[in-house]
Amino acid sequence: MRVDVHAHYLSTEYLDLLDRLGGIESGTHLGRPVTWPSLKEDLEARFRVMREADVALQILSVSGLMPFFEEKQKAVTAAQYANDMYAELMRAYPTQFSAFAALPLPHVDAALEEMARALDELTMPGITLTTSVMGRSLGERFFDPIYAELDRRRAVLFIHPAGLACGSQPIVKSGLLWPLGGTAEDTLCAVQMMQSGFTEKFPNVRVIMPHLGGTLPFLMHRIDRPVRKDLPDQAPLQDVARKFWYDTVNGYPPALRCACEAYGADRLVFGTDYPFFRDAAYKGAADYIVQTGLSKEDTEAIFVGNAQRVFDGMFDFAKL
Repeated sequence: MRVDVHAHYLSTEYLDLLDRLGGIESGTHLGRPVTWPSLKEDLEARFRVMREADVALQILSVSGLMPFFEEKQKAVTAAQYANDMYAELMRAYPTQFSAFAALPLPHVDAALEEMARALDELTMPGITLTTSVMGRSLGERFFDPIYAELDRRRAVLFIHPAGLACGSQPIVKSGLLWPLGGTAEDTLCAVQMMQSGFTEKFPNVRVIMPHLGGTLPFLMHRIDRPVRKDLPDQAPLQDVARKFWYDTVNGYPPALRCACEAYGADRLVFGTDYPFFRDAAYKGAADYIVQTGLSKEDTEAIFVGNAQRVFDGMFDFAKL
């Protein structure tokens, strides 16, 4: 049975709450088309495709629809709502769902409090952040207290594009905000975090980058020298990149083969981006991994073995 580390659940009630609080940077329109009229209908469709794709567990997150507000209480209200929403699903379906906690940023003190509640009381394995937070790079020291706590806990950090295309209006106007802009955000975020010395300062945080790391596998050699001057001990970019994990949301076998060459198949974890990829596309997110031509050992590692290493001790994989 497979573990899907990149899946989402969004309710209309949560999206309405974000709008009532004043709306978020990227807007809530992204999530509207993938919400179901009721949780019952969502679960019926979700469990059907999970069975078809042989997926036992989805680890949910709020995608780019984060509870980020300049006003602290608004951020806290939205983050607590999102985490309680996921905790209810986890209690009702403990072998089918886990979730990454959303944090009330940019308020670090409140974020640390909500992280403690989510990880200790709600039993979540880690947190999710977008590739930037209200204009701040994840490589900024501003986030170090959060990373230090994740490091202490040996917890997971799952990253997702913010849906802002790195501020590029030409990308937004092209109509490729997510397929092009999102992968640009993935790439830039990964490089910024490596330039900041993240892997040296916080070696126990299990970071999952989405979408194969964007264009990073393809550009690894080209950007190595410009980036290396900012890396600890002048470490080759490829060596530092291999300290992160990368989900397989992509769908193109040559891209997956490139990622395997760049990072090693042992750094890849299975993801689907459900419900943005749903119905036949959900199973396709699994099928393309099999079609890539990897060895049986590498394929099995991507589907579950590597997740066992990332979430070591956090789940009872024998019960999945």
